[in-house]
Amino acid sequence: MTDDETPRPSVSPDEARRRQVAADGIADRAEGENMTRRPSEPIYSTAVGVGRMLFAGLRTKRSAVGLENIPSHGGAVLAMTHFGYLEFALVEWQTWLHNRRRIRFMATKRAFDKPGVGWLLRGMRHISVDMKAGAAAFENAVSALKSGELVGVFPEAGVSSSFTVRELKSGAARLARDAGVPIIPVAVWGGQRLLTKNRSIPLRQRFGVPVHFAFGKPIAVGETDDIAQVTDTLRTTLQTMVDGLQASYPVDGTGQWWQPRSLGGTAPTVAEAAEADAQRELRREAERAAKD
Repeated sequence: MTDDETPRPSVSPDEARRRQVAADGIADRAEGENMTRRPSEPIYSTAVGVGRMLFAGLRTKRSAVGLENIPSHGGAVLAMTHFGYLEFALVEWQTWLHNRRRIRFMATKRAFDKPGVGWLLRGMRHISVDMKAGAAAFENAVSALKSGELVGVFPEAGVSSSFTVRELKSGAARLARDAGVPIIPVAVWGGQRLLTKNRSIPLRQRFGVPVHFAFGKPIAVGETDDIAQVTDTLRTTLQTMVDGLQASYPVDGTGQWWQPRSLGGTAPTVAEAAEADAQRELRREAERAAKD
């Protein structure tokens, strides 16, 4: 387990950020000594560097278990929980610090079509998903996995505002089966306190947030395995991992918006979150129809 050292009260914010960056650099070098050198990707490296500066500036307190489950080589599907908008960057950050593996995330074509953002996504070799032609994206992801890449997916297919793992899509299991690679379950807790949907978070509340990670043991998917059963197993595994992270989280979430209702928080229940999502989708469909 790796924990960033919490700066003492007498240390200035600038000094705390400097120490964080230095500590991450030491972690990089220590892990890098035993890793195979990979081809340089300047855009990816620069993006990761910017993310590290962001999290160092916010004094994000990183802690992780199960890092040994991140493969040092070969393909794998990283199936992640989705409680906020920064999990992709947080998991990318933690994985990069551990063994400098790059993750190719599956992102919507809508994101790829945005000026600047699309250039960055293509430069980082992420995978575009056209919701009207999903088969092409699936094949691209399988090819990336077979070539030895880590592919990141959010099997919940959207942010869960109840902060519990909702029903999963089967894509992660199907990718793993077709590519002949394992699924690595990844749970993140605390990231929603930095940025999530339906919540305007004051900047001061984003400083010093503990973000805890759990990387689960690989889940093998055989050619004849029941995809629905594998998907159910993945969901149960992710929720169990989240439960563990919540139990050890150093901040009491009683009465807090980022804590599930079942644990004494004020987050929407699963039913309330589902209803809000359904209403939001109806509004989006109406807006799309108005534009056509």
